[in-house]
Amino acid sequence: MGSRISSSQSQRQSHWQSLGLARSLGHVLAGAALSMALAVMPQGVMARQSPDDVQGVVGTIAAQQLPNEARQTLERIETGGPFPYEKDGSRFGNYEHSLPQQARGYYREYTVKNSNSRNRGAKRIVCGGDQRAANDCYYTEDHYNSFKRITK
Repeated sequence: MGSRISSSQSQRQSHWQSLGLARSLGHVLAGAALSMALAVMPQGVMARQSPDDVQGVVGTIAAQQLPNEARQTLERIETGGPFPYEKDGSRFGNYEHSLPQQARGYYREYTVKNSNSRNRGAKRIVCGGDQRAANDCYYTEDHYNSFKRITK
């Protein structure tokens, strides 16, 4: 009877040792995978994201290349109005995190007039910071699904 107990204890001890080994091996493999990922990562990737690295920003567009209606909206922003729509200048929440993260109330949205639409349409310019400076502005043609950063 005494030999049965020691055999059972031996099996349990072996079981726990193998679990410990598997756990240790898992930690080693996870560490190796992380090391490999960091080794192939381009320089500066872990640094702060640029506006073009944000999910919804798909490049840039020069202010001169904007459609005429969007250039007019940008000029209205720079002069402080007047704006044709009541919602122009209202806070843009950036809830989808399409634009770089900023403090609440940083972004404001403005309608780009569309002569073919009875309502406000899908085109907008969203600006952050000092509104009249219009330095941190983005253009969307698809109602916030994607943005292009406006450069001057």
